[in-house]
Amino acid sequence: MKKSFLIVAVLSAFIFTSCKEDASEKVKEENVAAAADRDVNAGKYPVMKFEKTVHDFGTIDQGTNVEHRFVFTNTGEAPLVIVDAKSSCGCTVPEKPEGPIAPGDKGELLVKFNGSGKNQVSKTVTITANTQAGKETLQIKAFVNPKEGATTANGSPLSGK
Repeated sequence: MKKSFLIVAVLSAFIFTSCKEDASEKVKEENVAAAADRDVNAGKYPVMKFEKTVHDFGTIDQGTNVEHRFVFTNTGEAPLVIVDAKSSCGCTVPEKPEGPIAPGDKGELLVKFNGSGKNQVSKTVTITANTQAGKETLQIKAFVNPKEGATTANGSPLSGK
């Protein structure tokens, strides 16, 4: 049994060492140059610099559709790619720009709000991008006046309308 194990081990070692090729011959020069360029740029990130990160729509009537464009500049050293933009609820819909935004260029993120809710409302939009942090946040606010004849959760009429 020991002899057969020893023979298998010697044959395995022979097979693995005899099939070994010189790996350096398989490396292509253009791949080396691309890897070097990638390594040089590894520490460079895009930066989303917003003109403002909070927008207040003021007082609006319930059910009124409003929208705002958040304007930003890529102040970083790499192209900015926005992967996703999500809101904290279905009443707010963000629309992200398509394609990369080059360093120094401006972009816009449109946020639509359908005026749902009552009284003071605050919603958050989370942006997933290739920035160093990976996530950026925006906020919209509004004071929503309830519709005429609206009731509270217990069914009693709201005062003031």
